[in-house]
Amino acid sequence: MNKNEPYELEKAKSHIIVEIIEYLPNSVVSKTIIKKSTGNITAMSFDVGEELSEKTIPFDTYVQIIHGTALLTISKVKHQLKLGEGIVIPAHSLHHFNANEQFKMISTVIKSGYEE
Repeated sequence: MNKNEPYELEKAKSHIIVEIIEYLPNSVVSKTIIKKSTGNITAMSFDVGEELSEKTIPFDTYVQIIHGTALLTISKVKHQLKLGEGIVIPAHSLHHFNANEQFKMISTVIKSGYEE
């Protein structure tokens, strides 16, 4: 991100969600939509053949596909997600994404509610 770009999307201004992030060759690109101490919303694009390595995070994460299809593995179970589909990745679950084709998604992480 260059210094002149806003850290978050501009508030009170409409946008076309699939157009806020572009594909870059051989890359996974992310753009912050909202970032707060209680969670964040991020748009991501994956070029064909790209993946995110396996990881766990201590919070539930909701992902929704906004372009293309994605292969998501959660705790060794594969989920082929199509345009418009979403899924909750449970907190502490080992998961990773593979791009058999280009895809874009919105990822929402909710950090509140885990204080108990």
